[in-house]
Amino acid sequence: MPSTIKPNWYVLYTAPRAEKQVNDRLKAKGTETWLPLHRSPRVWSDRIKIVEVPLFNSYIFVRCREFELRDLLSVYGVIRIVYYNGKPALVKEKEIEAIKEFLEQAANYPLCVGEEVEILTGSFKNVSGKVKKIKKNYLVLYLEQLGATVSVWMEEVARVNMLK
Repeated sequence: MPSTIKPNWYVLYTAPRAEKQVNDRLKAKGTETWLPLHRSPRVWSDRIKIVEVPLFNSYIFVRCREFELRDLLSVYGVIRIVYYNGKPALVKEKEIEAIKEFLEQAANYPLCVGEEVEILTGSFKNVSGKVKKIKKNYLVLYLEQLGATVSVWMEEVARVNMLK
């Protein structure tokens, strides 16, 4: 096959929760990949941690030539190539750039006064409130259902729409 054929972006479907490992394996094989990640709070019984999770569960973008796609199925964790209209689904460069721009804007979007957040730990766990003040490391929240104002560390809250 001629190497002058331009590489395009395609989509691979991975095993559940294997996106990061598949990404590493594909890169080790020399394939250009992109795994869009976003930061999300994860709550354990003893702590909260902000972790990077895939934006699209079980999907990873690869940039290669169409004839190289079938070889990628041999990578452990890759389940199948995503097809559209009987052909491997092409993702346009402008769509990749739009997703990158969206992630950049979302990462730079700080909490605002008046925004609704949910408390993730402590005695007010799962209680939502409106941001009244934003300090350096903590927020002052008004909890309408309790008629109370409380101070909470920023790491201990998440936007209500972020949790859904």
